[in-house]
Amino acid sequence: MTVSQHPVSPTDPRTVSELAEAVQGGLPRTIADLSSLVRIPSVSWDAYDPSHVAASADAVAELVRSTGLFDEVRVSSAPIGDSGTTGQPAVLARRAAREGKPTVLLYAHHDVQPQGDDADWETPPFEPTLKGDRLYGRGASDDKAGVMTHVAALRAVHEVLGDDLGVGVALFIEGEEEFGSRSFADFLRQHHDDLEADVIVVADSDNWSTTVPAITVGLRGNVTFRLTVRTLAHASHSGMLGGAVPDAMMAMVRLLGTFHDEVGSVAVAGLESRDADHPEQTEETLREESGLLDGVAPIGTGPLLSRVWSQPSITVTGIDAPSVANASNTLLPEVSVRVSARIAPGQTADSAYEALEAHVLAHAPFGAHVEVTDVDKGDPFLVDTTGWAIADATVAMTEGWGEAPLQTGIGGSIPFIADLVRTFPAAQILVTGVEDPDTRAHSPNESQHLGVLHRAVLSEAILLARLDARG
Repeated sequence: MTVSQHPVSPTDPRTVSELAEAVQGGLPRTIADLSSLVRIPSVSWDAYDPSHVAASADAVAELVRSTGLFDEVRVSSAPIGDSGTTGQPAVLARRAAREGKPTVLLYAHHDVQPQGDDADWETPPFEPTLKGDRLYGRGASDDKAGVMTHVAALRAVHEVLGDDLGVGVALFIEGEEEFGSRSFADFLRQHHDDLEADVIVVADSDNWSTTVPAITVGLRGNVTFRLTVRTLAHASHSGMLGGAVPDAMMAMVRLLGTFHDEVGSVAVAGLESRDADHPEQTEETLREESGLLDGVAPIGTGPLLSRVWSQPSITVTGIDAPSVANASNTLLPEVSVRVSARIAPGQTADSAYEALEAHVLAHAPFGAHVEVTDVDKGDPFLVDTTGWAIADATVAMTEGWGEAPLQTGIGGSIPFIADLVRTFPAAQILVTGVEDPDTRAHSPNESQHLGVLHRAVLSEAILLARLDARG
């Protein structure tokens, strides 16, 4: 990765000390507020009660008001294109810059993934539970801890620097990131002047470990779609016709098998990889972090981190078919699956989708009828690491964590960052976060390491103080 060429100096030691004291003193309140947010089941998916997302937005708005820094804090929604529907509520606030200081936009999201099967959780998913250094619950980390990082850092900065704070602050806490940010581009257009900034901090990523921070500089894009295979006009008795006509499940399994080669690498022509350097990761670490079972081999080729940062992947994340309990001796006429592809930085989501669509149409077995619908696309992103903002963030995180941050990639996607870049091309993007390898975001038993939260809050408070010191 390219290192910033901008010279940087340490933050004023007195300021760091006072911010550290304020963050430490406010930590019990921060954890209590995070726990209150976790209790709100703010799942933004269509099938869930939207009143919980609205309640979550109202709760976040009150927390933002508690910083004492904003004259107005609003809950706002935007349309989703020309669909006639409106996106989930977001929280918006802005404090104008003074005396030529820069403005920073702080982003996080208050919606969460569905909890899945409650039986897979060791604690109730929406009842925050403290076990050792970790707070368990859906959204405890992704991304309500990101929300509280901003709130707690602003509280500390206000306590130490007072009302004379010169740095401008815009705050955008989204309400539908986990459902594809479908109104995001419209929200940016609707609130362009409120959100415009010199630096954008996206608090929705992870760290190298619980003791070593990271700044994410590379993110894969994504293409997701519903794939439907049809082979019969109606269901038929498997004993009477099995062996003569192909059922949809058989055709679907064969089609899905063409996505990968014999070692598990993606085998779709037109999906690209990125050539880059990667830190070393051992197979032992991969097994520990992923829960890979004994005897199950990793897939793909090349350095392990290149496989999740710089190569494409394809996963089937859902299937519509009879359950085992409800299975009958029937040839299925139709089967649908949800396909999620991750796209390496450097390739557009549009070109990746074209490759995937061409592949499924060309590889449909037995002449099966194939349909691709419900498509979502998000471009990958590479951060420009040569600007002054990443230099300031590196110093702030080093002082807040006691360890210099690594510049890392992540296998996950944050598609809306491409929207931010298109709307605010002059802004410098910083992708930070509060997760760690044991967070299990999106999975059962999600948790937030409280030491990581503490250090993330302090680092962001120091960054805000450094931006305030800029002319």
